[in-house]
Amino acid sequence: MSRRANHLGKILLWAVACVVATTAWGAEDTNKVFRARAEATFYRTQALLQTDANNSSNAWVFARACYDLVQFSTNKVKQADIARLGITACEQLVKRDPKSAAGHYYLAMNYGELADAVEPSLTAYRLIRDIEREFKAALALDETFDFAGPDRCLGLLYRDAPGWPISIGSWHKAREYLERADVVAPNFPENQLNLAESYLQWREDGEAGKNLKKLESTWNSAQTNLTGEAWEVSWRDWVSRRIAARIEFQKLFKRVPGT
Repeated sequence: MSRRANHLGKILLWAVACVVATTAWGAEDTNKVFRARAEATFYRTQALLQTDANNSSNAWVFARACYDLVQFSTNKVKQADIARLGITACEQLVKRDPKSAAGHYYLAMNYGELADAVEPSLTAYRLIRDIEREFKAALALDETFDFAGPDRCLGLLYRDAPGWPISIGSWHKAREYLERADVVAPNFPENQLNLAESYLQWREDGEAGKNLKKLESTWNSAQTNLTGEAWEVSWRDWVSRRIAARIEFQKLFKRVPGT
């Protein structure tokens, strides 16, 4: 390993140590702020839906709020209850408007949260097929929704689900959908991070290196375009994952991305 790579590696280790220390120091307070925001959005959008239940936007925006709120609950029963509210809203929406990409998308997202809340169980495994179906319906209607969300989520589903004969997990399908998400929305950090992490998992140094290098080139513009409270949780996640991916790349391949 070159002296330059070793130096850069030390910088990366120092950077991640700073992120971990900062996160540990203020994580509880930060999570309280994020949870309070998610709860406020949940109750506000719930009130809107109750006022006008036939408004399609009210339904899927509330379902999105349900999905977001689940992230800040550690109680599995509460997680499942919140997810079911989002599921009910979206099931009613897609029954009324089967061409609602957002309805199918957030139905799948809340199915996913319900599966997480009830795992491990037969219910969780059965829900995987429902998740797949709804993401595919959303993809057919609008591949660009949520920055290529349907492709991105299908890719992660195929990557992380158990394989045949237990479930639908498939390396080939995961690669296909994750790469397509990066084509549809190439400047969205989540798409590039998912690909980079997957390539690292699959020990593909060339592809992982290219993806991390691409992420570096689009990072500043993404920070400029994706701003405000709505993106703070995502950026907290992306920053730590980006550093972790670079360190993992160096650990596995004894060099830094781009060298």
